[in-house]
Amino acid sequence: MKIIQVVGRSNSGKTTFIKQLIPKLKTQGRVAVIKHLGDHEYELEVGKDTTGFFDAGADISVGIDAHKSVAAIRNNSLESALQLLFDQGMNFTVIEGFKQRAFPKIVIGDLETDQCVLTNPSPDEVLESLNAFEDFCP
Repeated sequence: MKIIQVVGRSNSGKTTFIKQLIPKLKTQGRVAVIKHLGDHEYELEVGKDTTGFFDAGADISVGIDAHKSVAAIRNNSLESALQLLFDQGMNFTVIEGFKQRAFPKIVIGDLETDQCVLTNPSPDEVLESLNAFEDFCP
């Protein structure tokens, strides 16, 4: 599974870039995205059964509807999330944020960071440079 990390300052356009990149990557395989939520927490919907199961101590609570599955997992480790996505057969995982992690990075904007392989690229430039990104193979 290829790891493509995208970093930049707040409001630099990381999410917009990733939304443009996903369809391009999908032509090459299955795509997952991990977003570092930083200082804010994701709120599970109050009063829903899946939230209640999680609040009661379930390690994983999953809701499934006609179009998708949504899971709350009681583990906030990037490595665990990467392992889960690898086990699900993803070909690419795009990570938004986690600037301190030591993966080759795409920088959006003017952030200076170690291991930058592309700065403000087009999605096509990323496809042309896939060999510059790390493979996750546990």
